[in-house]
Amino acid sequence: SGLPPHLIALALAAALLAGWVDAVVGGGGLIQLPVLILLPGLTPLQAIATNKLSGTIGITVSAGTFLHRVRPPAAVTLTMLTCAVGGAVAGASLAARLPAGVLLPIVFVAVVAVGAYTLLRPRLGEASQPRFSPRVRLALAAVLAIGMGVYDGLAGPGTGTFLTIGVVTLLGSSFVEGSAIARVVNWGTNAAALTVFIVHGAPLYALGLAMGALNAAGGYLGAR
Repeated sequence: SGLPPHLIALALAAALLAGWVDAVVGGGGLIQLPVLILLPGLTPLQAIATNKLSGTIGITVSAGTFLHRVRPPAAVTLTMLTCAVGGAVAGASLAARLPAGVLLPIVFVAVVAVGAYTLLRPRLGEASQPRFSPRVRLALAAVLAIGMGVYDGLAGPGTGTFLTIGVVTLLGSSFVEGSAIARVVNWGTNAAALTVFIVHGAPLYALGLAMGALNAAGGYLGAR
């Protein structure tokens, strides 16, 4: 990547912490993406794509750990996963076509807004309390997933947090069940967006893979 060692070390430390935060409540991109954006020589698209490479590796571990310990409802999880993947492809395709002068302000506003909301957000429920019929829950899940998929492909910070909050508050899931659903769906959006960015040659592979290894370590610890 041509970066000096101290900046590489900073990026790797951010990836480790981001993986832990992502697994616990989501929002690891609020740590990792700003660091990448500020690295000299990276375009906004390269920063987003490299963040997606690292994040996909990390969330694969945390999602797998959650699924090993929690059994989220299959219908809701699969519906959201399918819808979110389609949304992420659309969002990432848009990001790849936007000029850097347009994409950077979008990412900056997203990071600031999501960071502020994360600090102020209310406590989430501790028990599963379904609020709607199964059919309505699936419809709400699909709408939430499409919106979050587009957002994750376009910018991404805080997607895991919003998914968890949405599943808990809209669908009435418990926090742990909602976290498991969110991790699986967020894995799908990361992988889908990363595929689009790879087609456009955007990720920095050496940096992204190294960050991904530490992101995965943080994700494993956080999920447990």
